[in-house]
Amino acid sequence: MRYFLARMDKPEATPRPSFETHPSRYRHWTLAVEGEIARLTMKVQPFGGQDAEVDGRAGFAGDGPEPQARAYELKSNSYDLSVDIELADAVQRLRFSHPHVKAAVVTSGQDRIFCAGANIYMLASSSHPFKVNFCKYTNETRLYLEEASAQSGIRFLAACNGATAGGGYELALACDEIVLVDDGSSTVSLPEVPLLGVLPGTGGLTRVVDKRKVRRDLADAFSTLAEGIKGKRAVEWGLVDAVVPRSKFAEAILQRAKALAAAVPEVARGPGIELDALEPRVSEDRIEYRHVTLALDSGARVATLTVRAPDGEVPKDAAGALARGAAGWGIRAARELDDALLRLRFHHERIGLVLLRTEGDRAKAHAVGELLAGSAGDGLKPKAEAVEADWIVRETRLLWQRVLRRLDVTGRSLFAVVDEKSCFAGPLFELLVAADRSYVLDADGVEVRPGPLSEGPLPGWNGSSRLETRFLGNPARAKAAIAAGREGPIDAARAHQLGLATVLADDIDFEEELRVAVEERASLSPDALTGMEASYRFPGPETLATKIFGRLSAWQNWIFIRPNATGETGALSLYGKPERPRFDWRRT
Repeated sequence: MRYFLARMDKPEATPRPSFETHPSRYRHWTLAVEGEIARLTMKVQPFGGQDAEVDGRAGFAGDGPEPQARAYELKSNSYDLSVDIELADAVQRLRFSHPHVKAAVVTSGQDRIFCAGANIYMLASSSHPFKVNFCKYTNETRLYLEEASAQSGIRFLAACNGATAGGGYELALACDEIVLVDDGSSTVSLPEVPLLGVLPGTGGLTRVVDKRKVRRDLADAFSTLAEGIKGKRAVEWGLVDAVVPRSKFAEAILQRAKALAAAVPEVARGPGIELDALEPRVSEDRIEYRHVTLALDSGARVATLTVRAPDGEVPKDAAGALARGAAGWGIRAARELDDALLRLRFHHERIGLVLLRTEGDRAKAHAVGELLAGSAGDGLKPKAEAVEADWIVRETRLLWQRVLRRLDVTGRSLFAVVDEKSCFAGPLFELLVAADRSYVLDADGVEVRPGPLSEGPLPGWNGSSRLETRFLGNPARAKAAIAAGREGPIDAARAHQLGLATVLADDIDFEEELRVAVEERASLSPDALTGMEASYRFPGPETLATKIFGRLSAWQNWIFIRPNATGETGALSLYGKPERPRFDWRRT
């Protein structure tokens, strides 16, 4: 293990995962759909993880010429990033390809094991940035699962057919109901504190008390009890909803899934679409998609992320959007942006600042925003024949919501750059208000336009729109920006008056102002910037998600570099060895 710990800070050892997959290529999950009920079955291939070779090539290729050596075995249905990538893909496909599904059973294909959580040896052998981004990605996936329940009418049932530990229990906690097999030995547990000296990394502590409303003293005892809780006691403490004998387990799960499906509120549903492969062109300093470009300057540690508006006709209603399927700009551009953000996180750890740029026809981008917000552009309700297709508008809007939220918790500084080419309108306007700063050129033809999406349909993790969050102390200013956008495009000077520009500069000073700001930002401590940005991106109301990203993730980030966890004698480093950890007993 120390060989891997010694390698972890070397750039050539940086994993480069692919975040695209397809059910036909799943190695760890099976997605089966029968009518209104789907079944997601987890059966982790022990040697099929992120370090495995697939079709003769490394599943996770490093920057160097040789694939990484195998570091661990995924025992007991434990998972690494490759397992969660498949889960995220499956949930996304349920929403777009199977919108008729009303309940999904999440279970295990292993005998007497539901899931042992994140693979400990994978965590111990990973670099610090990879550990943090791994936890962030799994947190996002579980939050997206809960969003699918709340917004898309898909209820999730965790059928825990055996031992359910750590991240396995955290996966169950993200479901609407948890049923545990009552066989005298199967338990639910969060053993990270007593066994590893770290925290449950994917929302377990937060969901136990905030979502399941477990009493604080019982939650405290539970989270320090490595062996976990089983049977009726797990029900009494509120850790699971029911326990069922093994002989009746399958039937009970089926009946509960049917009951969940029957109780789902009515939402628009219709014929699904297939999500095609993105297949970007990737070079050393550039990733090129149809609508998105990520340009990388590794020497300066700066990237430019450009999103282009639609260049063709914008659909006028939901039926038109459905006819275009996954190739429609709304879906395709959002998926490309999402993939670019994930590649930025995992492939390019040393990039510290991202310049957010947009290009294209502002009127078309604004029209997309009106469509996704539920407006036909003339204030009229959709035609009757478009009702069956309304689900595609909802899911596209929710996709943009998820991608923008992923941007919000990406550990990079974000500067929006607004010039003559810019197209900060429709969903692309949200990139402007998601940025840490905005630099606006004071020149003719430079315009921005907030639209109906900025009034609330694309809330951040705190549940508020980004304009509301921006003007937390003066809500009237958010309303003024929306009102100005209703009248038409907003020029540079007016945008500055409305509070949409951090810096407004003419064409003589603009490039110099931006250059100095970029160089100054790149010179600051990346650790301090990550903490500062995360603090400022979560003002206003607190939600389960802001507690996870603003509190749990921050603590875990710190704990991961403490000697008590990852030092040579730390609990995580010595896991599975006969030697006991030796702690620094000082409390901070």
